Amino acid sequence: MGMIQIDNLEAGMTLANDVHDRAGRLLLGAGAELTQKHLNIFRTWGVMEVDIVGSEDGDQNSTLPEEVTHEQLEAAMTALEPLFRNSSLEHPVMRELLRLAAMRKASHEPS
Repeated sequence: MGMIQIDNLEAGMTLANDVHDRAGRLLLGAGAELTQKHLNIFRTWGVMEVDIVGSEDGDQNSTLPEEVTHEQLEAAMTALEPLFRNSSLEHPVMRELLRLAAMRKASHEPS
């Protein structure tokens, strides 16, 4: 089981754990098979990642663009973290903003 970013989810995947919104309301229970409607609901309620059966935590890095290596992404995240020092990276939105900024920075830097 592993956490998968919302953009990497596909209909037909099975939830390993319950999905709650930021207020703690249950959106979908563990064991449910995802549909496109579920993915739209997750986006609407600000769900950024879910735990999927059969995936590993490292799986989401396999979706990196060809021009970005895992090392480049880590270096970009480290370089950008000072810009997020006044924000809680425990919050899913802030964590996602950092990830997206790092992805952009890593893809625009020369190899």
